[in-house]
Amino acid sequence: MNMTIPTISLKEIDNKKEKLALEIFDACMNVGFFSVKDHEVDIGLIESALHLSKNFFQKPLQKKMNYYIDGGAGQRGYTPFGVETAKNAYHPDQKEFWHHGRSNWDKEYENTMPENLVVRELTGFNESLNKLYDQLEKLGYKILSLISLGLDLEEDWFKDKINQGNSILRLIHYPKIEKNNMGIRAEEHEDINLVTLLLGTKQKGLEVLNNDEKWIPLTVSPETIVCNVGDMLERLTNDKLKSTTHRVTNPRGDEAQHSRYSMPFFIHLNPDHIISTIPSCIDRENNDKYVESISANNFLHERLKEINLK
Repeated sequence: MNMTIPTISLKEIDNKKEKLALEIFDACMNVGFFSVKDHEVDIGLIESALHLSKNFFQKPLQKKMNYYIDGGAGQRGYTPFGVETAKNAYHPDQKEFWHHGRSNWDKEYENTMPENLVVRELTGFNESLNKLYDQLEKLGYKILSLISLGLDLEEDWFKDKINQGNSILRLIHYPKIEKNNMGIRAEEHEDINLVTLLLGTKQKGLEVLNNDEKWIPLTVSPETIVCNVGDMLERLTNDKLKSTTHRVTNPRGDEAQHSRYSMPFFIHLNPDHIISTIPSCIDRENNDKYVESISANNFLHERLKEINLK
């Protein structure tokens, strides 16, 4: 059985804001996942970035480790196999990844925003990732503006809260399955951030935990971008919007002999933004579960410790 998550077209977003806001808000409350089509992110750019990603991960480990930042909590550059471990998991995820962040930011964030590493061996690597980052950030803002309307907020409520956000484009390589593999490609987890946009999902493996505590495989078409709610948005909304548990399982048969590549974009709040509950999410039936506020930067670093990156 496949779970069909709502697929929402953003084609005439300016004429259908209220309708789209309702559809997205409903998906965020009841499933935590949805996908968008007609998103205006350049498909050619996505394919180019995936191609460059494969080229990078095919390099010898020694070369890739030149881009590993010791003590950098995996926030930029390369992170090798056997490091990131889902909270409460026994084995690390079977993946290596690259993190690319914002290319420019205000001076006040100099000490909290790491710089991107430049991969000179691959022509166009950084330029492609910068372009894709910018397009995904615009898409993320569109989606958050629709979520704002669902929360009875001004449409641009998130604008000055994410415009300097420590958002990250992650390139992931899950290798072919070896007989002695311990663990799965990505153990069950929830995302740390506000909203995640997932690219490169042609291959099977992504599964979502439904309301009946059953794992349901997600199938999506290449033209769509999968979106899901993260823990920061769940907390901001007093758990009204759902940060859904998901995982990436190991394939069987012939598919086990092939690598899997994906590119999630994690949208984060500005590092100094204080995460406190949105007033419209508190009422007589729903007391504020998060009386103690926390900065987005502290929230992030608490979670990075939990997953063994810090």
